[in-house]
Amino acid sequence: MTERTFSIIKPDATRRNLTGKVNAVIEDAGLRIVAQRRIHMSRAQAEKFYEVHAERPFFGELVDFMISAPVVVQVLEGDNAVARYREVMGATNPAQAADGTIRKLFAESVGENSVHGSDSQENAALEIVQFFTDADIVG
Repeated sequence: MTERTFSIIKPDATRRNLTGKVNAVIEDAGLRIVAQRRIHMSRAQAEKFYEVHAERPFFGELVDFMISAPVVVQVLEGDNAVARYREVMGATNPAQAADGTIRKLFAESVGENSVHGSDSQENAALEIVQFFTDADIVG
């Protein structure tokens, strides 16, 4: 079933000019990038995006990291896009990520793990509308 998911190429990856390499892994996995924008996330955007983690001890550090450099926000489309992209990203801890996954290839640490991907279709829909309008998405 064709669906959409949301992706962020995080500051550790954009700082090292890895956007094209990450996009190649995404596209090689059969996902289409139907919207993409390079932005410098504001503190307010980062706090809203990660508000589910607001009570966690790493929240402030996560927000600081996400606003430290530009990010690339994306809408991906494909068969079972949410599950497929989570597979392509690899485990949160790059040391545990499978060979060929984005995090195995590019992540520097658990905290600086290069990419974010939605964990459900519901969250994908909520995350996409924080950064894109329907007019931005070229299906």
